[in-house]
Amino acid sequence: MTRTTPLLLALTLLPFACKDAAPHPGKEIGTSVAPRPPTQDDRMAWWRDARFGMFIHWGLYAIPAGEWPPGDPKANKNYGEWVREEAHIPVDQYEKLQKQFDPVKFDPELWARTARDAGMKYLVITSKHHDGFGLFDSKQTDWDVMGTPFHRDILAELSAACARNGVRFCTYHSIMDWHHPDYLPRRSWEKEIRPEAGADYERFERYLHAQVTEVVTKYHPGVMWFDGEWESTWNHARGLRLYELCRKLDPAMIVNNRVDVHRGGMGGFSGSSEAVGDFATPEQEIPATGMPGVDWETCMTMNDHWGFCAADADWKTSEDLIRKLADIASKGGNFLLNIGPRSDGTFPPEAIARLSEIGAWMKVNGESIHGTSASPFDNLPFGRCTVKVGETTSRLYLHVFDWPKDRRLVLPGLGNDFGRAFLLAKPAHDLPRSRAESDVWIGLSEAAPDPVDTVVVLEITGRPIVYKAPVIEADSDIFVKPMPVRIASSSPALEVRYTTDGTEPGPFSARYQETILVKDTATIRARSYHGGRPVSAVVEAKFSKVEPRAGQLIHLRSGGLWCERFEGDWDRLPDFEALKPVSSHDVRGVELSDGKVDPSDLHGVPPATKELPVNRTAERVALRFQGYLKVDADDVYAFDLDSDDGSRLWIDGELVADNDGLHSAETKRGRIALGSGYHTIVVGWFNKTGGSALSLKSGALGAALAPVTGFANNGKETTR
Repeated sequence: MTRTTPLLLALTLLPFACKDAAPHPGKEIGTSVAPRPPTQDDRMAWWRDARFGMFIHWGLYAIPAGEWPPGDPKANKNYGEWVREEAHIPVDQYEKLQKQFDPVKFDPELWARTARDAGMKYLVITSKHHDGFGLFDSKQTDWDVMGTPFHRDILAELSAACARNGVRFCTYHSIMDWHHPDYLPRRSWEKEIRPEAGADYERFERYLHAQVTEVVTKYHPGVMWFDGEWESTWNHARGLRLYELCRKLDPAMIVNNRVDVHRGGMGGFSGSSEAVGDFATPEQEIPATGMPGVDWETCMTMNDHWGFCAADADWKTSEDLIRKLADIASKGGNFLLNIGPRSDGTFPPEAIARLSEIGAWMKVNGESIHGTSASPFDNLPFGRCTVKVGETTSRLYLHVFDWPKDRRLVLPGLGNDFGRAFLLAKPAHDLPRSRAESDVWIGLSEAAPDPVDTVVVLEITGRPIVYKAPVIEADSDIFVKPMPVRIASSSPALEVRYTTDGTEPGPFSARYQETILVKDTATIRARSYHGGRPVSAVVEAKFSKVEPRAGQLIHLRSGGLWCERFEGDWDRLPDFEALKPVSSHDVRGVELSDGKVDPSDLHGVPPATKELPVNRTAERVALRFQGYLKVDADDVYAFDLDSDDGSRLWIDGELVADNDGLHSAETKRGRIALGSGYHTIVVGWFNKTGGSALSLKSGALGAALAPVTGFANNGKETTR
């Protein structure tokens, strides 16, 4: 691991900064060198090739099948895997379902074969959902399948069946646990009947680690798919510990982003540099443009529930699901399609029918999904495109949803020479194709052979070249010191011509070959060329040299920030000036406390309040941090403000980062030019319910961001 560049905003070393990696020992006679641990690319290779997997949500919640109370004519019939929470079922009542779980029709061979025949390459099943019930033989608890009349280790049987059928076995494991006596917080409706007194979350964390260790070492899942990380008791430090446990247990195993708190809503990563996890998990949605540079997987239900709900008839059509699969693959993602088995161990017939129809399509067209990468085109009016890239020849798989009335598929701006075109279903029959200036067109038959998704293949020479405008990139649009500017091209086969004085680039303008160093205000314009001719629009970006805000030279009373705590129920940051704080005192910096007191955390706090840090995590609270930030050198600084829920950062009265509103852990970045000396800083944060997080990182342009230190304040008189 490379040492992080020291942050100029802080003079003290961070106690949790990354350490330099130990030097690799020289190879001596008679010694062996340990094998290189798998990289992320190594781990992800099979997963990226798979593109399509089966999700299975199964547990005790399948018994009521969505209805609670069972048999009551007035019962709600629309519950699923959240039935215990949504129907407010006490633990002792819910526990009775364990003695009713007897899925005598469970056939692991049939489940694995069904996934295989649908074209799915991996299967993810709930080892434990939020109700805490395990589908495996756990030595940590009796709250598992071995305490049921069924008394068979479902994970063991299914993992073996998957191996026989060439399907990669994977597991979903919930961090949240409504059953364990040490899990916190309690559900809001059960606090009186199930008090929190005596609960020990650290003991629960040890239990969680022990169960994860069992799952990984006994069943060897290809993916550990975590969930339930959003409640206030889980934080980045806990997520990092769990992630590192998984890496230690199986360095080749894939771990999703929900092991950590930095999910960024239902989608990908929040943008925080400290986030861990191998892939992002958008839920019930397909990102409009994918997630370039990030591995991601859309998980989605066939109807409206993850667990079996007998009354849920809102089934997606096979056509919709096939097109979603093609859409996701065309954006570089994976599709994890869910099944909620019935309590007897069988799949709902509606799910079986859809899997059968998807499988029939995949039998013909699976080549256009497995092992493909994202489309090189921004948009195709007829449908989607997936690609198999080769050094000498590549294949474009054109997924035609809307058959063109003129029977011509047009590929705009395709710069490659091309060879054969044919239907994937009829590879022996060539289709007519030709070029019209920058576009390539393919002739089609009168009617679509497959009205759902007909796949047309075009073979091209080399890697895809699509004519797109270049992208001008820099760390900021303002600078104090000379700043590097980069220009990215969509293909190495294209050359980029540019100017720095705002004039239009031509064939004799400077050719972009290396980073441009701007020293004064400049307007850079750029254009793509191929074979000496312009093939894209002109793009431009302006970069302004600015004077930094002057710093103050003052003497301050104490280190850290002054923090005020407020209580209330908000959906956005409150007006702090109109509120009276319930407590206030010094804290080290912009951070939350887990409620425990380290003597170094507090300065001058009365003994009676030491057990309650003012910046402790909780629900329906807000905090305001105020003080001064010491800057050591004139420069433009980037600030990453990460929070759950909302937050804002002001420096010298200027709003630098706005991360306000109700949301899960999310990062917003702001930039400001600051001179050496002290600058006033104010950070506001609030949390409504659920998870809570707050951190502030910064760095000068071009430097790695690190947690900000170097704070000082004058107590209550800091900024008023």
